[in-house]
Amino acid sequence: MRRRHDVTRPRDDRTSVVLVVEQLRRAVPGGIGTYTRGLLQGIASNGDAAIDVVLHASRAPRGGRDPLASWSHRVVTSPLPSRLLTRAWDRGLLPAPAGDVVHATSLAFPSARGRPLSVLVHDLAWRDVPEAYPPRGHRWHEAALGRAIETARALVAPSRAVADRLVGAGARAAGVHVIEEGCDHLPAADLAAADAALAKLGKSTAQGFLLTVSTLEPRKNLRRLLEAYEMARPDLAEPWPLVVVGPEGWGDAISPGDVPHGVLLAGTVDDATLAGLYRRCRCLAYVPLVEGFGLPPVEAMRECAPVVASPIPSTQGAALEVDPLDPRAIAAALVSASSDDRVRSELVTAGLLRARELTWESAAERHVELWRSLA
Repeated sequence: MRRRHDVTRPRDDRTSVVLVVEQLRRAVPGGIGTYTRGLLQGIASNGDAAIDVVLHASRAPRGGRDPLASWSHRVVTSPLPSRLLTRAWDRGLLPAPAGDVVHATSLAFPSARGRPLSVLVHDLAWRDVPEAYPPRGHRWHEAALGRAIETARALVAPSRAVADRLVGAGARAAGVHVIEEGCDHLPAADLAAADAALAKLGKSTAQGFLLTVSTLEPRKNLRRLLEAYEMARPDLAEPWPLVVVGPEGWGDAISPGDVPHGVLLAGTVDDATLAGLYRRCRCLAYVPLVEGFGLPPVEAMRECAPVVASPIPSTQGAALEVDPLDPRAIAAALVSASSDDRVRSELVTAGLLRARELTWESAAERHVELWRSLA
């Protein structure tokens, strides 16, 4: 795609919004990438009637398909690769391209040079669990948050808990806006693909399985979950395996040789397969140490899966909540959510009701209202 250096103002009264989508250039886009794609999906569902969207990111990597090409919006790319571009942004270099409003989908953002800037702050996890972050990452997040508080006209939080933390960190209360994320971004469940993924792991759908989904990093608390599964396995109605889905992040690597018997590492799967795994599983377990919102539980709820989770904002009481620091409590919840039909039925009903409240169309509408007010 040809690089553009300027953006023509819309011919009507629409607001020109520059979306900083650098996370989509990352090898592991993670939850920020899911938010970014969901927001674009919601904007498309709303018909783009009120805004003119421009996507801004680093240059496309050589070879392979550009993930930004799947959207119909104009793209303004920097000549710099991802790592160098974010370093330049940290130093106030290379401001965002022309537009009425700049919206950053993470704490990696360019200078808006006097234009209204809104920044999505997903969480303050590096403050909550500093031991789960390398020192360099902790320093970067702290500096980036300070820059966001100082320069952004609006900070967007996915939950009231994150909003309160931002105010406690020095943000103006009037400038912090809570906009919940959606959970309707996954395509239709591909049950055949899910069955094939399980077959590769040596298991069939008929045997049943427990599931966990996340990037494999210390904050996601996977080692305690594996310990809990090892405790729970003898008490399950059947010796169901625990399937672990997700890309490697950072920290101690988890390999097939150092997991309890019955744990199967599936790695990354495509979205339709993931939806199929949610639909097939006995329950989803998601017990991070801290979470600003938490997408996997509500993704699973939308596919009628019972959910065991830490007390996180997204679930709003629709999951079987556990203390993420207590493997025995997690183990007991795994047994109930996978084996007790009454508990399972209650969780499925509560989960569906919660999931229906969370749409990207609604989230995008709230974003557009904010951007229009800033412009």
